[in-house]
Amino acid sequence: MIEGVPPGRRAVIVGIGQTEFAKRIERSEAALACDAIMAACADAGLSVADVDGMTRYDVEQTTEWELVYTLGIEHLRFFAGTPSGGGGLASTIVLASMAVECGMATTVVAYRSRRRGAQSTFGPHPYQGGRPWAKKGSSVSGPAQYHHPFGLASPAQEMALIARRHMHVYGTRAEQFGMQAVAQRAHASTNPAAIMREAITLEDWATARVIADPIRLVDCSLECDGAVALVVTCAERAADLRQRPVFVVAGAQGEHPIHTQLSVYFAETGDFGGPRNGGWGIGERLFAQAGVGPRDVDVAMIFDHFTMAVPLSLEQYGFCPEGEGGAFIEAGHTRWPGGSLPVNTHGGSNGEAFIHGFNHLPEAVRQLRGTAANQVEGAEVAFVNGSITDSSGAVLLHR
Repeated sequence: MIEGVPPGRRAVIVGIGQTEFAKRIERSEAALACDAIMAACADAGLSVADVDGMTRYDVEQTTEWELVYTLGIEHLRFFAGTPSGGGGLASTIVLASMAVECGMATTVVAYRSRRRGAQSTFGPHPYQGGRPWAKKGSSVSGPAQYHHPFGLASPAQEMALIARRHMHVYGTRAEQFGMQAVAQRAHASTNPAAIMREAITLEDWATARVIADPIRLVDCSLECDGAVALVVTCAERAADLRQRPVFVVAGAQGEHPIHTQLSVYFAETGDFGGPRNGGWGIGERLFAQAGVGPRDVDVAMIFDHFTMAVPLSLEQYGFCPEGEGGAFIEAGHTRWPGGSLPVNTHGGSNGEAFIHGFNHLPEAVRQLRGTAANQVEGAEVAFVNGSITDSSGAVLLHR
C-alpha cells in the first residue's frame, strides 16, 4: 500500500457536493452547477468566495463566467477544460491538482452539470439536453460524415462494435457484460442517492430490450439530470478545514486514436484505445507516480457509459490480464461486498446516475472517508478513470 504521500504531491480533495439525481429536474444546468458547488464548499467548511480556480469538461454548457457572476466570485486565477465528456472525468482532478501544486490557485472547484434526460432538451445545441446524435440533422461534418450516413450514429452503436470485437478476439460473452450490470444495480439498490433502486437478475438483463447488439437497455447509462462538484486545495490548508483530506497521489492523461474514428479497430493490441497498449502508458505512469500497482487498489470507480467498458478498463489498467475482463467480472471480483476489487459501489452509470461519470469522484472520496453507503472495509486507495475510448486520464486517491 501507499506509505505516506509521494514527494511533491500536496493536492487534496476536501469537499464534495451533488444535487439530487433524477430523470427530469426543472432547473437550468447553471442553477444545478451552483447548487453542487455551494454544497461542495459547505462540505469543506469553505465559502464560495474562497474559490479561485475551476476545471470542467469541454462539453460543459455552464461556463466559468456564468458561475463567477452567479456565485459572486471576485476573481479566478486559474481555469481549464479537458477534452470530451467521460474521458475527461479524472483529468479535471489532474488539472485542479496541478494548479494547486504549482501555485496557480489555492482553491479549485471541478464541476459537471448535466440535463440530459430525454425530456430535458433546452436548446438546439447538441449538448443542451436530450440525445446529441439526434440533433445532427441532415448535414454532418468531421468524422461523423464517414459514420452517420451508414447508421453508426449513437455511442451505443459505436461501443457495440468494440464489444463484438472483444468477444471475437478473446471469447468474452455478452452475459459477462450483463453480470456487471447486475452487480451495479445491486449496489444502487442500497444507495439512497441512486435513481434505480431496484436490483435486477441476469434473467432480467437477458430479457431487456436490445439497444445495439450485444448492448441491452440495462447495460446503458441513464439519461438523467444533476450536477456534481469537488473542491481541491493544498494539504497544509486542509488541516484547518472540516473534512479529513483525500490525497491526489497520482494522475496521468493520454490522447490516442479513439472509437469514433475506429482507426485501430483491427489492430491486434491496443484496438480499444486503451492506455496500456499502443505506447500511451497512462496506467504505467499513474502507478509509477504513486509507487504502487493495481493490486494495491481497494476500490475502483470505472467509467461505464456502457457496462462493457468496465472489463476493457480492468484489462487496460492491469487489474487483470488482457482478454480476461469478462472472466474477472464473472468470478465476482467487482461486486460489493466480498469482491477483491469492488467497482462502482454507488451503482455506477446504469444505477445511481450518469453525470458523464462525474458522480464516480465523490463516491471514491466517500469510500476513503469511510462514509459510503456500500462501504469497502478499510479502503485506503481508490482508482478513478475516464473513458478509455476517449481522450482520457486516471487518478489514484489515498486517505
